[in-house]
Amino acid sequence: MKLIGRKRRHVRIHKKVRGTSERPRLCVFRSNRHISAQIIDDSQRKVICGVSSVADKALAKKKKNEVAVEVGRRIAKVAMDKGIKKVAFDRAGYRFHGRVKALADSAREAGLKF
Repeated sequence: MKLIGRKRRHVRIHKKVRGTSERPRLCVFRSNRHISAQIIDDSQRKVICGVSSVADKALAKKKKNEVAVEVGRRIAKVAMDKGIKKVAFDRAGYRFHGRVKALADSAREAGLKF
């Protein structure tokens, strides 16, 4: 039931938050162990870039909140390298607190605007 509720909220949010070429969508996925973020251009239906905590073994030893902060920094750095400065934040049905908020705040500190 929790997954169904989150999917419903994600669809409701996704109706309002669309990624364009000028302002792509920063979408967050959170699991029990890992967190990932993707920057998506919905007009072209393409993922521009993405960062995840799954592949990096160094992040496995950190606390989950610290991992979210690091993923936020990395996604901002990758986006800046690709010339993306503004994004629309898509929390994907998750509450804006905890790891999702930590990722968003660290991405903002690293230079992304949303």
